[in-house]
Amino acid sequence: MTFRSLIAAGMAAATLTGAASPAFAEEITLTLWSRADRSGPLRAGNVVEAAKTLNQMLAASGSDKSVKVELIETNAKGFDADALDVLKAHSVGDTPDIIVAAHEWIGSFVQAGLAANLEEHIAANPNLYDDIIPTLWNAVSYKGARYGVPQDGEVRMFFLNNDMLRKAGKSEEFIASLPAKVNAGEFTMADMCTLAAEVKDAGASELGLVHRPNVGPDFQMAMAAFGIDMYNDEEARLQVSKSGLTKYYGWLKTCVDQGAIPADMTSYSWDSVHAAFRGEKAVAKFHGIWNLGAQLEAFGIDPLDKDAYFKKITWINAPAGEKGGTPKNLSHPIVYVVGDTPNKDLAAMLVALASQHVPNTRHAVTTNHTPINYGQMAMPAFQKEGWGLVAGVPLLEYAEFMPNHPRVGQYNAITFQGVQAVETGEMTVDEAVEMVIEELETELGEDVIILD
Repeated sequence: MTFRSLIAAGMAAATLTGAASPAFAEEITLTLWSRADRSGPLRAGNVVEAAKTLNQMLAASGSDKSVKVELIETNAKGFDADALDVLKAHSVGDTPDIIVAAHEWIGSFVQAGLAANLEEHIAANPNLYDDIIPTLWNAVSYKGARYGVPQDGEVRMFFLNNDMLRKAGKSEEFIASLPAKVNAGEFTMADMCTLAAEVKDAGASELGLVHRPNVGPDFQMAMAAFGIDMYNDEEARLQVSKSGLTKYYGWLKTCVDQGAIPADMTSYSWDSVHAAFRGEKAVAKFHGIWNLGAQLEAFGIDPLDKDAYFKKITWINAPAGEKGGTPKNLSHPIVYVVGDTPNKDLAAMLVALASQHVPNTRHAVTTNHTPINYGQMAMPAFQKEGWGLVAGVPLLEYAEFMPNHPRVGQYNAITFQGVQAVETGEMTVDEAVEMVIEELETELGEDVIILD
């Protein structure tokens, strides 16, 4: 961003807030709501720091306004509990100017009148936003408009242990070709389980493919691979395809029958799941990029040795459900939401500054999150310490996001019941599909569309 555009942005901020030239300087307090988050302290910290830059911009533009940030730091145990708390505060008139939130709460924030529409602000400040990775905007959109700015990114994938593939007789050419074959729709979800079972049966691994043991967003990329689109954007309603569920649960059943997925997978502890892959018992696992640090430690690989890691591990998107289909991925960004308050224009500019390459890189590299701007990948910190994060960015091309709907948690919990029922053999695939459809209709009512 040039000095001239910086001044222009400062003038725009002053104009947006209606600043004329009052006789005395005015300090405007902007409230920032954020849960105390040891895993990501710069989510709030970058906004606080950005106030210094914004004040310099305002001064350079001739405005006699200045801003200070009042941090409202909560002790909520998670982002869901925190979102409920901010909605309660909003309901009694205490609407924060900026909120750090999980993106799926945007729909609830908009419905409550809490979130400001940022379309005009984003369009008016291309120098601040044009480098953001386009797919990430999907995470902050509701009914066709953007109500937030991505704060960070993440990517979830299938991890494969190359050493086990080699032990099972797979060639270097086969291993190296897997990502491209997945992206071309040549290697499918069925092929994934067949490969995992083959490696296990060859004695090269104790287990095949492991996944999270409890309800959570990871399953969405597997569902999407079988054509399940969870959200109707136009109607802002959740949706499910009966035929898609049949294919998805059928895949799980086949994987269990082949011995690729343990039948008792949903009774594992998280420690057991992590130990299965990091302890080199399982040939494959699907989860998130933040596992990289723990994997490097477990495998005894130098954190700066990219080549050694990728010699041992391959990353692929969730393969397509059928030959010729499109692979899928999942990202669950944390976002900045600007409150619909009298100070929303200044708050939006503060968010924009906190989202620039240098501050976002400080957060991303220290917390194993992918960048939000393309240009960050060329920065020294990413090239040296964040090589894994850079490697994860291309997978975002196929990213799905959890729907920005207040009842997505219930949706995920109900569809997970089907996962448990099928993998344990408690129900047939058809029985599980019928049970899940009935539960979705009963629990979610008009909030869910049954497509077929």
